[in-house]
Amino acid sequence: MTIRPTPAQLAWQQDGFGLFLHFGVNTFGGCEWSDGTLDPALFAPCALDTRQWVRTAVEAGAAYVVLTAKHHDGFCLWPTATTAYSVASSPWRGGKGDVVGELAEACREAGIGLGLYLSPWDRNAACYEDPEAYDAFYRQQLTELCTRYGPLYELWFDGAGSEGRTYGWDAAMAVVAEHQPDAMVFNMGLPTIRWAGNEDGLAADPCWYTVDSTGISLYDDGVSALDRARYLPPECDVPIRANWFWQEGDLHTLKSREHLLAVWYRSVGLGAGLLLNVPPDRTGRIDPADRARLLEFSGELARRFARPARATLAAGPDGEVVARFTAPVLLDHLELAEELTHGQLVTGHEVLADGEVIASGRTVGVRRVHAFAPVEVTRLTVRLTGPGGRLAAVTGFCTGHSSLPELAAEPGPAAGHPTA
Repeated sequence: MTIRPTPAQLAWQQDGFGLFLHFGVNTFGGCEWSDGTLDPALFAPCALDTRQWVRTAVEAGAAYVVLTAKHHDGFCLWPTATTAYSVASSPWRGGKGDVVGELAEACREAGIGLGLYLSPWDRNAACYEDPEAYDAFYRQQLTELCTRYGPLYELWFDGAGSEGRTYGWDAAMAVVAEHQPDAMVFNMGLPTIRWAGNEDGLAADPCWYTVDSTGISLYDDGVSALDRARYLPPECDVPIRANWFWQEGDLHTLKSREHLLAVWYRSVGLGAGLLLNVPPDRTGRIDPADRARLLEFSGELARRFARPARATLAAGPDGEVVARFTAPVLLDHLELAEELTHGQLVTGHEVLADGEVIASGRTVGVRRVHAFAPVEVTRLTVRLTGPGGRLAAVTGFCTGHSSLPELAAEPGPAAGHPTA
């Protein structure tokens, strides 16, 4: 039986693009993974502006943001009752600040989704070595985040550092079910979306939405078997620089516009979601260079897909789909969308113009973007394989770019990241 998505999963898939915000004591300690001993007094942004973060996301076309409310070091960006290792012990806002609260308000004002990352691995919590005590500790932190800040769009549970560890996920997921039933759950617990399996921001073809196991961590080659096959569309994560937290001295690793475009074609363009990390700096604002590059990339995307030519669909012979445009159109990009209400059913496809194949692949999913040499058409024929798969839409574009960008090597090694 085909497994169907929930309305919340379909809505998440349609959104497609969010910004990751790695921010915390590591930002000020000059490291990616601290061990839970950095002094909270280091956390001292002089001009923290969550509205600037959200404005940047909105201008880039992102539908949501995900903030590292607690990373592996255990430092909490909200005044939690569970530990003194938080913003309450920092000089910022006189110890009265709440980064999560300020971001939640900014997201509500702008009308975009708020996602929160709560690392299961905690290198500061003294109770971490006592699984029962730590599960209660973690559950209290999760409850605070799920009850204080309004509706959450996504909860991000990172698997790095948790290899071989068993957590009390049933009780933790009961908290989510009670307080945030519509939030997407990433990767662990009872996930509704999954990790794509790399930190390069890349999906694959086929991009399957129904799986019976998932990868948990970059540092574990194994997979985690699910209790049954589940509908779990992938989210691809990647940093805009080599590091995930803002660091001095790595501006040379800022990804080029073309690299970011290539990532988009190979994530969103293959039917996955993209979570692009653009971290706030030590002032508490998005770095001007990162912001400029992000908007350069998203602006070029907007330009390429600004003038859609939508086709009407009709059944053709032998199960083919005929896509007709109202007038002759010059195309070098084509976006296909599958009807997913009854699950993902298309396992292969090819698109023909005047009998010649101009695009082909395996899955279609929520969106599949093809680039090809420019061709003028009034109709296209789409051949689908799979058990009853149907297209919801075919949209053509003439962008002036007829080939996919190449993923050029970027300077500097990719830093190891706590992604699952």
